[in-house]
Amino acid sequence: MDGRKREDIKPGLRVNIVLKQDQRSGKLTEGVVQSLLTNSSHHPHGIKVRLTNGLVGRVKEILDEE
Repeated sequence: MDGRKREDIKPGLRVNIVLKQDQRSGKLTEGVVQSLLTNSSHHPHGIKVRLTNGLVGRVKEILDEE
């Protein structure tokens, strides 16, 4: 599942995000969602989140399926 819909993403989910500096390469970083930073219900490049380790990026994949 991709991370373009805000309703699919909740704190505590394991996700792959792309960091701002990795957008060109597409390198993914795995982590656990701490908070959601995008307010809109949908974003074409992925919902922006802060991970528990403090990194901020846009969700590309949701690893935990409910």
